[in-house]
Amino acid sequence: MKVKSRAVLGQISDMDLRLLRVFRAVVDCGGMAAAELELNIGTSTVSRHIKDLETRLGLTLCRRGRAGFALTAEGEQIYDQTTQLLAATEAFRSGVDEIHQRMGGQLHIAVFDKTASNPQAHIAQAIALFTQLAPDVALNLHVATLTAIERGVLDGQYQIGIIPGHRSSDLLDYAPLFDEAMSLYCGRTHPLFGPNPGTLDWEGLRQHRFAGLGYHSPNMEVTQAQRLPRKATGFDQESIATLILSGQFLGFLPDHYAQSFVRADLMQAVQPDVLRYDCHFFAISRRSPQPARATRAFQECLVQAHAAPVDNGPQ
Repeated sequence: MKVKSRAVLGQISDMDLRLLRVFRAVVDCGGMAAAELELNIGTSTVSRHIKDLETRLGLTLCRRGRAGFALTAEGEQIYDQTTQLLAATEAFRSGVDEIHQRMGGQLHIAVFDKTASNPQAHIAQAIALFTQLAPDVALNLHVATLTAIERGVLDGQYQIGIIPGHRSSDLLDYAPLFDEAMSLYCGRTHPLFGPNPGTLDWEGLRQHRFAGLGYHSPNMEVTQAQRLPRKATGFDQESIATLILSGQFLGFLPDHYAQSFVRADLMQAVQPDVLRYDCHFFAISRRSPQPARATRAFQECLVQAHAAPVDNGPQ
């Protein structure tokens, strides 16, 4: 009996790289129609590219239909491999630019969420410095969880990450940038909300429902050190804020982020002199191989922007 052979990918061509970039965009956008604007090509063309890639690889990468877009198990593996391959391709391009003593290509920066409203964070000023220094570099700014940023910097998906410090790795360089104050908050319908919330310390906090982040972070370190059991779990600051607004949970938020809720009389800090902690943010980059000139330049701009007084305009 003759066994039907499957297509095997041989030498990777420019067309293969193009198809893989389309595939990554479709996955990142959550579907072909959603990727249309990102890729600036029609949905039918996107669909044809995905079909061509499946034929080239001899694999079914995704399911599409009325049930929506979903990756197959093989598609998930190919997506992971695609991310690594395209990161390596960009690293090669940056290396060539390094040899020519120029800065070009793509620079991917990942930032922990809710930093833009922190008056201590001068990331926007660093971007302004960098674009003047390296106008030919295309910046890509991502927002991700702390662990995703660390993993992305290590595997080359991101060149620089901006995260709160919570542990150190010998594989990463850390440049201190700015601080963030975290206070405990309750929602308007919580029993502690009001002009006379009473006294509460860390021990008393254990008697209340607490919402905390579900991954390794300063939030998790503090709550574990204080033996605070989580009754609800969030995976970004937005989810923690939503749990607090329900009036059923207490949780820590950055003061700068919580202020809009406080001004709207929807939240209130609880014993902020006691129930608080500080986060120290760092720019992280991979130690080896040596970062490209553009990466080093952006990190220097970050350090410069956070070392000097910044004019934020009229108050």
